[in-house]
Amino acid sequence: MARISVQKEDFDVGAEIARLTSGRTDIGGLGCFIGIVRDDKSQEMSGRSLGALTLEHYPAMTLRAIGRITDESETRWSLLGCTVIHRVGRMLPGENIVLVLTAASHRRAALDATAFLIDWLKTKAPFWKREEFPNGEAAWVEARESDDTAAARWRS
Repeated sequence: MARISVQKEDFDVGAEIARLTSGRTDIGGLGCFIGIVRDDKSQEMSGRSLGALTLEHYPAMTLRAIGRITDESETRWSLLGCTVIHRVGRMLPGENIVLVLTAASHRRAALDATAFLIDWLKTKAPFWKREEFPNGEAAWVEARESDDTAAARWRS
């Protein structure tokens, strides 16, 4: 069963890996993705450099959606364990935003499941992102076609 957490506080990657793998000798591969709040420095002169990112969600809806996604990945790749931690609230560039860990008997299953999970989290998990800029402007982040294209490769 997957460990899912939607939380304001940061996470400790090493502690999460230890929690997932402790006492296990059947794990042959661990997939890991750590998402970090990114600032596009090329936009600095226009005042559009990122000052902060705020994520909002409806807790029950978000947990159900992530649960469906992790259930599918566990079945599809016969995972031995899975951790998904997604932060909400206000975060600054350079801060952790999401952690996906998958454990499997073999590396390919762990890596594919990790890619699947992050692609589907970007498109199926109900989070609303708002960017704040140093010039005082703010804007909601629109869905990206490139994220939908990445997730589409997993339909089958």
